[in-house]
Amino acid sequence: MKKSFLFNILMLVLTGLLPVYAQQIPAPESVKRDWPLMVSLQFHSISMPFKDLKSTFSNVGFSLGTEVAYNRRGSLLQQVQLGFYRNRNAGNGLSVFTQTAYRPHFGPVYAEVKAGLGYHFAFHPNTTLVFINGEWQSASQSGKGMLMVPVGLSIGYQGTKTKRLLEPFVSYQFFILQGYNPDVPLLPNQLIQIGSRIHFSH
Repeated sequence: MKKSFLFNILMLVLTGLLPVYAQQIPAPESVKRDWPLMVSLQFHSISMPFKDLKSTFSNVGFSLGTEVAYNRRGSLLQQVQLGFYRNRNAGNGLSVFTQTAYRPHFGPVYAEVKAGLGYHFAFHPNTTLVFINGEWQSASQSGKGMLMVPVGLSIGYQGTKTKRLLEPFVSYQFFILQGYNPDVPLLPNQLIQIGSRIHFSH
């Protein structure tokens, strides 16, 4: 009788504790984490893909962006970036573009392939002149806006077991500018981006 009574008390105590323990077990974390701030240094050159990479690091800029995933695993995303770079010889550039990205994961590491469309404003590297009324005068235009077609490759680190604040990445972007001038209707450019995603909320 005494054993039966103690057994019943023990079962009641364990039953009462089960909800407490169940609440302490964390739910599996999803890879999907929308709307991070993407910050990066970027380096620019006018070049064919993967050519003259050394000179690219002479032209420094920055970019800001964000992204949202189409699926729960975070392997298909839409990204938006706003970027600026300085290039003393070719002229500075300001661009805004969006890309659809496919991101397979290999544990905490991921690769990324992406492509999209955007708008690029290329500033003139020097003061431009126009011939008016028999003399050269400064032109009012500071640059030219063009259609931008970017494609990119990235590799980065994205933790899956804990919610990291920073997720570093390196990205290579190649993009074509349409309508640069009559002699060069399609102008090849490349960017190397080194940065991180910053998650402000957990």
